[in-house]
Amino acid sequence: MPRQVDHAGRRRLIAEAVCRIADERGLEGVTLRDVAARAQVSMGAVQRCFHTKEEMLVFTLEQIGERIGERVRARLVESPAQSAGTALGHAATEVSLLREEHRAEARVWLAFVAQAAVSEPLARTLTANYASLQEAFTRLITEAVEGADHAASLDPRREARTLLALADGLTAHVLIGHLTARQAHEVLDAHLAGLWERPARPPHHPNGSPGTR
Repeated sequence: MPRQVDHAGRRRLIAEAVCRIADERGLEGVTLRDVAARAQVSMGAVQRCFHTKEEMLVFTLEQIGERIGERVRARLVESPAQSAGTALGHAATEVSLLREEHRAEARVWLAFVAQAAVSEPLARTLTANYASLQEAFTRLITEAVEGADHAASLDPRREARTLLALADGLTAHVLIGHLTARQAHEVLDAHLAGLWERPARPPHHPNGSPGTR
Protein backbone atom coordinates (compact mmCIF):
# COMPACT_ATOMS: atom_id res chain seq x y z
CA MET A 1 0.00 0.00 0.00
CA PRO A 2 1.28 3.53 -0.74
CA ARG A 3 2.42 5.46 2.29
CA GLN A 4 -0.14 7.98 3.49
CA VAL A 5 1.13 11.54 3.87
CA ASP A 6 0.27 13.58 6.96
CA HIS A 7 -0.73 16.68 5.01
CA ALA A 8 -1.42 18.86 8.07
CA GLY A 9 1.83 17.77 9.71
CA ARG A 10 3.80 18.52 6.58
CA ARG A 11 2.28 22.01 6.36
CA ARG A 12 3.37 22.66 9.95
CA LEU A 13 6.84 21.33 9.18
CA ILE A 14 7.12 23.70 6.23
CA ALA A 15 5.90 26.61 8.36
CA GLU A 16 8.64 25.89 10.90
CA ALA A 17 11.19 25.96 8.09
CA VAL A 18 9.82 29.34 6.97
CA CYS A 19 10.26 30.66 10.52
CA ARG A 20 13.86 29.47 10.77
CA ILE A 21 14.81 31.06 7.44
CA ALA A 22 12.91 34.27 8.23
CA ASP A 23 14.74 34.51 11.56
CA GLU A 24 18.09 34.29 9.76
CA ARG A 25 17.42 36.38 6.64
CA GLY A 26 14.03 38.07 6.93
CA LEU A 27 11.05 37.24 4.73
CA GLU A 28 12.86 38.47 1.63
CA GLY A 29 15.20 35.49 2.06
CA VAL A 30 12.37 32.94 2.07
CA THR A 31 12.20 30.98 -1.19
CA LEU A 32 10.29 27.79 -1.96
CA ARG A 33 13.56 26.02 -2.81
CA ASP A 34 15.23 26.98 0.47
CA VAL A 35 12.11 26.12 2.47
CA ALA A 36 12.00 22.68 0.86
CA ALA A 37 15.66 22.09 1.68
CA ARG A 38 15.26 23.26 5.29
CA ALA A 39 12.12 21.14 5.80
CA GLN A 40 13.83 18.21 4.07
CA VAL A 41 11.01 17.71 1.61
CA SER A 42 10.85 18.05 -2.17
CA MET A 43 9.88 21.21 -4.02
CA GLY A 44 6.86 19.28 -5.29
CA ALA A 45 5.80 18.54 -1.72
CA VAL A 46 5.92 22.25 -0.83
CA GLN A 47 3.91 23.14 -3.93
CA ARG A 48 1.31 20.48 -3.17
CA CYS A 49 0.86 21.97 0.31
CA PHE A 50 0.83 25.61 -0.84
CA HIS A 51 -0.04 26.91 -4.28
CA THR A 52 1.83 30.20 -3.78
CA LYS A 53 4.51 31.65 -1.55
CA GLU A 54 1.95 34.09 -0.13
CA GLU A 55 -0.33 31.22 0.87
CA MET A 56 2.62 29.62 2.63
CA LEU A 57 3.41 32.86 4.48
CA VAL A 58 -0.20 33.37 5.55
CA PHE A 59 -0.31 29.85 6.99
CA THR A 60 2.98 30.41 8.80
CA LEU A 61 1.72 33.65 10.33
CA GLU A 62 -1.45 31.87 11.46
CA GLN A 63 0.71 29.23 13.14
CA ILE A 64 2.74 31.88 14.99
CA GLY A 65 -0.45 33.64 16.13
CA GLU A 66 -1.92 30.35 17.35
CA ARG A 67 1.26 29.54 19.26
CA ILE A 68 1.23 32.90 21.03
CA GLY A 69 -2.49 32.59 21.70
CA GLU A 70 -2.00 29.13 23.20
CA ARG A 71 0.65 30.46 25.57
CA VAL A 72 -1.66 33.31 26.62
CA ARG A 73 -4.49 30.84 27.28
CA ALA A 74 -2.14 28.55 29.19
CA ARG A 75 -1.09 31.43 31.47
CA LEU A 76 -4.74 32.28 32.10
CA VAL A 77 -5.63 28.76 33.25
CA GLU A 78 -2.31 28.10 35.00
CA SER A 79 -3.63 29.41 38.30
CA PRO A 80 -7.42 29.69 38.49
CA ALA A 81 -7.10 31.59 41.77
CA GLN A 82 -5.09 34.45 40.27
CA SER A 83 -6.80 37.82 39.96
CA ALA A 84 -7.88 39.15 36.58
CA GLY A 85 -5.27 41.92 36.95
CA THR A 86 -2.48 39.38 37.48
CA ALA A 87 -3.75 37.29 34.57
CA LEU A 88 -3.74 40.37 32.35
CA GLY A 89 -0.12 41.07 33.26
CA HIS A 90 0.87 37.52 32.38
CA ALA A 91 -1.02 37.69 29.09
CA ALA A 92 0.54 41.04 28.12
CA THR A 93 4.00 39.66 28.89
CA GLU A 94 3.40 36.69 26.60
CA VAL A 95 2.23 38.96 23.77
CA SER A 96 5.27 41.21 24.20
CA LEU A 97 7.62 38.27 23.50
CA LEU A 98 10.15 39.70 25.97
CA ARG A 99 11.64 36.46 27.23
CA GLU A 100 14.96 35.35 25.77
CA GLU A 101 13.51 32.05 24.54
CA HIS A 102 11.00 34.01 22.45
CA ARG A 103 13.53 36.35 20.84
CA ALA A 104 13.65 34.45 17.54
CA GLU A 105 9.85 34.34 17.43
CA ALA A 106 9.80 38.10 18.03
CA ARG A 107 12.13 38.69 15.07
CA VAL A 108 9.93 36.58 12.81
CA TRP A 109 6.74 38.25 14.09
CA LEU A 110 8.05 41.72 13.30
CA ALA A 111 9.20 40.57 9.88
CA PHE A 112 5.63 39.52 9.17
CA VAL A 113 4.24 42.80 10.55
CA ALA A 114 6.46 44.74 8.15
CA GLN A 115 5.46 42.55 5.20
CA ALA A 116 1.78 42.89 6.10
CA ALA A 117 2.02 46.60 5.28
CA VAL A 118 2.23 45.61 1.59
CA SER A 119 0.32 42.31 1.68
CA GLU A 120 -3.44 42.38 2.15
CA PRO A 121 -3.73 38.64 2.99
CA LEU A 122 -1.08 38.97 5.71
CA ALA A 123 -2.72 42.16 6.99
CA ARG A 124 -6.08 40.36 7.30
CA THR A 125 -4.44 37.55 9.26
CA LEU A 126 -2.70 39.99 11.59
CA THR A 127 -5.91 41.94 12.11
CA ALA A 128 -7.70 38.76 13.14
CA ASN A 129 -4.89 37.89 15.57
CA TYR A 130 -4.96 41.34 17.13
CA ALA A 131 -8.77 41.29 17.39
CA SER A 132 -8.67 38.01 19.31
CA LEU A 133 -6.02 39.29 21.73
CA GLN A 134 -7.87 42.58 22.20
CA GLU A 135 -11.04 40.72 23.16
CA ALA A 136 -9.11 38.71 25.76
CA PHE A 137 -7.55 41.90 27.18
CA THR A 138 -10.94 43.65 27.23
CA ARG A 139 -12.52 40.80 29.20
CA LEU A 140 -9.70 40.72 31.75
CA ILE A 141 -9.73 44.50 32.25
CA THR A 142 -13.51 44.46 32.71
CA GLU A 143 -13.18 41.75 35.38
CA ALA A 144 -10.21 43.43 37.09
CA VAL A 145 -11.89 46.81 37.62
CA GLU A 146 -15.32 45.47 38.49
CA GLY A 147 -16.47 47.25 41.65
CA ALA A 148 -13.56 49.74 41.63
CA ASP A 149 -14.29 53.43 42.23
CA HIS A 150 -13.09 54.40 38.77
CA ALA A 151 -14.78 51.52 36.90
CA ALA A 152 -17.48 53.74 35.42
CA SER A 153 -14.94 56.16 33.95
CA LEU A 154 -12.78 53.46 32.36
CA ASP A 155 -13.39 52.11 28.86
CA PRO A 156 -12.08 48.50 28.88
CA ARG A 157 -12.00 48.22 25.08
CA ARG A 158 -9.98 51.41 24.71
CA GLU A 159 -7.60 50.33 27.46
CA ALA A 160 -7.23 46.92 25.79
CA ARG A 161 -6.27 48.60 22.51
CA THR A 162 -3.73 50.74 24.34
CA LEU A 163 -2.21 47.79 26.16
CA LEU A 164 -1.99 45.68 22.99
CA ALA A 165 -0.27 48.51 21.12
CA LEU A 166 2.15 49.00 24.02
CA ALA A 167 2.98 45.29 24.16
CA ASP A 168 3.62 45.18 20.41
CA GLY A 169 5.79 48.30 20.56
CA LEU A 170 7.88 46.90 23.39
CA THR A 171 8.69 43.88 21.22
CA ALA A 172 10.31 46.14 18.63
CA HIS A 173 12.10 48.34 21.17
CA VAL A 174 13.75 45.34 22.81
CA LEU A 175 14.74 43.76 19.50
CA ILE A 176 16.53 46.85 18.22
CA GLY A 177 18.22 47.46 21.57
CA HIS A 178 16.43 50.66 22.55
CA LEU A 179 15.22 48.94 25.72
CA THR A 180 16.44 45.92 27.64
CA ALA A 181 13.92 43.21 28.44
CA ARG A 182 14.05 44.33 32.07
CA GLN A 183 13.28 47.94 31.14
CA ALA A 184 10.41 46.78 28.92
CA HIS A 185 8.96 44.81 31.83
CA GLU A 186 9.20 47.92 33.99
CA VAL A 187 7.30 49.95 31.38
CA LEU A 188 4.61 47.28 31.17
CA ASP A 189 4.31 46.96 34.94
CA ALA A 190 4.08 50.73 35.38
CA HIS A 191 1.32 50.97 32.79
CA LEU A 192 -0.69 48.21 34.44
CA ALA A 193 -0.20 49.72 37.90
CA GLY A 194 -1.49 53.04 36.60
CA LEU A 195 -4.51 51.29 35.15
CA TRP A 196 -5.54 49.77 38.50
CA GLU A 197 -4.65 52.82 40.60
CA ARG A 198 -6.29 55.42 38.36
CA PRO A 199 -8.38 57.86 40.40
CA ALA A 200 -12.00 58.37 39.53
CA ARG A 201 -12.62 61.18 37.07
CA PRO A 202 -15.06 63.93 38.07
CA PRO A 203 -18.34 63.93 36.15
CA HIS A 204 -18.17 65.78 32.84
CA HIS A 205 -20.10 69.07 32.79
CA PRO A 206 -20.35 70.37 29.23
CA ASN A 207 -21.32 73.86 30.38
CA GLY A 208 -18.53 74.41 32.81
CA SER A 209 -16.68 73.01 35.78
CA PRO A 210 -18.52 71.02 38.49
CA GLY A 211 -20.73 73.27 40.57
CA THR A 212 -21.05 76.00 37.95
CA ARG A 213 -24.27 76.92 36.16
